[in-house]
Amino acid sequence: MNLDLLIVNITNPVLLFFILGIIAATLKSDLEIPPSSFKFISIYLLFSIGFKGGQELAHSHLNSAIYIELLFGVLISALIPLYTFFILKRKLDNWNAGAIASAYGSVSAVTFVSATSFLEVQKIHFDGYLVAVMAFMEFPAIIVGVLLMKRFNHLKTEQITIGQTLKHSISNGSVLIIMGSLVIGYISNIQQAMEFKPFTTDIFKGFLAIFLLEMGITTAKRFSSFRKQGLFVILFAIIIPAINGSVVALISMYFVDEIGNRFIFAVLAASASYIAVPAAMRLVAPKADPGLYIPMALGVTFPYNLTLGLPLYYLIIQFTS
Repeated sequence: MNLDLLIVNITNPVLLFFILGIIAATLKSDLEIPPSSFKFISIYLLFSIGFKGGQELAHSHLNSAIYIELLFGVLISALIPLYTFFILKRKLDNWNAGAIASAYGSVSAVTFVSATSFLEVQKIHFDGYLVAVMAFMEFPAIIVGVLLMKRFNHLKTEQITIGQTLKHSISNGSVLIIMGSLVIGYISNIQQAMEFKPFTTDIFKGFLAIFLLEMGITTAKRFSSFRKQGLFVILFAIIIPAINGSVVALISMYFVDEIGNRFIFAVLAASASYIAVPAAMRLVAPKADPGLYIPMALGVTFPYNLTLGLPLYYLIIQFTS
């Protein structure tokens, strides 16, 4: 792997704040972000991502290429749970296998933001409408995971309906704010929307750094209890994202033209949801253990992608372009 590229990624100030959070938790420091402030920052980040994406989508000419990329993203989200479920089922029960498969088929908005920051450092263009693609990739994995749990747990249809699952997924706060902001950004008057730029763009990375500081603290705290689950889930949380991201980085050349867009697709395929999926699983899979699938996504996959995954997928795309 290109050492310079790895160093550039690791010395990104945003990532360094994440590492600072891990150090703070390891040292048992009293450093913390107040819950109300953290919730505000989370909403702000999702609002900014959605609004900017809506603006970019408004400036884009909707054509067959955009529809192909949207379909490509939805297929990625639906196919990943189909094969990961059967890998997980070898060691875990059907509930946990379905929940984890859903998490790894769905996406992480924060990893998406980290990927866009990475591209900005490399001065590589990517299309803003990928925010819409990311938002649409939240749902298919959840639906496929529920269908697999219903099939292999022999659940009656009335116990967990797809309609309930879809409704809960869409009404989840993180999904609703990003989708709503996307629509508002799309239909807003261009001149008036420009007045939001200092709020949505200029201060964005500062808030992202504080967000990742808290994420580092949370990661370190959850990872200590997660290690008791065994080597299998730890290896899964590293190897499966690496495979997903690398495969999509390769095959994306047949569906996507822009290098930056290919990179975003690879990162989304490699990411795992620790917000939307856990919220949905509380309703549809109460027997699945959130102490398992949340630390896998947040404590292992998220740090892996930020440190090693992003440079890996970028190099694969460079070599195949």
